[in-house]
Amino acid sequence: MNKTELVDIIAQEAGITKAAAKGALEAVLKATSDALGKGDSVSLVGFGTFSVKERKARTGMNPKTRAKIQIPACKVVRFKPGADLEKRVK
Repeated sequence: MNKTELVDIIAQEAGITKAAAKGALEAVLKATSDALGKGDSVSLVGFGTFSVKERKARTGMNPKTRAKIQIPACKVVRFKPGADLEKRVK
């Protein structure tokens, strides 16, 4: 499913226009991105929790040349699914 298909479903389920659904979806995505950018977590009960995790610097290997490389520390986004989402996927 892509963003356009998701907007169509939101519009149909909520009984609103596609333009309003697109605006609402973009607002949710922006608010989520802004919160994660600040280091906060975003919990959507029944769906899951988005959070930011810091990875330590580590040594890796280039699989082609087998040369060892240093991978710098970085922040990554994590998602932990909620119980309702896990039940639907299984």
